This record gives sequence, C-alpha cells and structure tokens, in this order.
Amino acid sequence: MLNKELHEGINDQINKEMASAYLYLSMAAYLEGNNLSGSAHWMRKQAEEEMEHAMKMFDYMFDRGNQVTLLAIDAPPAEFSSPLDVFEQVLAHERKVTGLIHSLYALSIEHKDYAAQTFLQWFVNEQVEEERNADGIVQKLRMVGDKGHALLMIDRELGAR
Repeated sequence: MLNKELHEGINDQINKEMASAYLYLSMAAYLEGNNLSGSAHWMRKQAEEEMEHAMKMFDYMFDRGNQVTLLAIDAPPAEFSSPLDVFEQVLAHERKVTGLIHSLYALSIEHKDYAAQTFLQWFVNEQVEEERNADGIVQKLRMVGDKGHALLMIDRELGAR
C-alpha cells in the first residue's frame, strides 16, 4: 500500500491528468472551429495521451492496494485569442504538470517508496518530451505569426501526428 500522502497525491494527479485531457479537448474545439483541423487533431491526440496517463496512475493505485476516488473536473476555458495563445497555454500547462510530477516524485523519495519512484520516473521523462514538443510549436508559431501560408503549413505538420 502507498503511504497516505502518496495515495492522496497520485489520486489528485489522476484528476489533473483528466482535467488536462478536458482542457486539450476544449483547445481542439477552438482550433477546429477556426479551420485548423491539423492543430485540432494534434490536440485530440494530446487529450488521448493525458487520459492514458490518468489510466496508468489509476491502475497503479489498484496495483498497490489503494482505492481511487474520482474528483470533480472544472470546465476548461473555451475561448482563446489565437493559435499561438492556445499553444502558449499548452506549454504553461505542461510546465505546471511537470512541477506536480516532480512533487510526487519528491514525496516518493521522502517516504522511501522505491516502487513509486520507479513508476513516477516514467512521468518525469514524459514531461521532458511534453515540454519540448509544446515549446517547439510555440517557437514556430512565434516565428511565422498567426496568419498566412506558414500557419497552414504548421497546421498540416501537426495533423500528421
């Protein structure tokens, strides 16, 4: 069994991962509504990935003999000012998630829970990739702006995910 702090922390992180999926679906809706179907596709894939993360944690809790308590998910924002705004928010969100994962990892060290450390290491590594991907898109959008052929080329590239 997980110690109480880790149990509550991972349970809360399941909620955060599901909320991330909900946020990315909202972003997908905005992008689709603005005729950026490739970017919307990328965001849908991102939402699916966040649900996979939540389910990994969900299963891990039961593997360790703990119960999962699902928490309420707040409504995500529905309006954004531009595709760049969307992806800047993705990057900021992923940085926040990185901090949450690091806090869980620190708890696993504090409580000398080596199994939790091994489990959480995957998420630590995953967050490096998540931030790198989001930052790369932000940098491209800043370079080309929100209008024109270059935006459509980026949208097509994101649709290939």
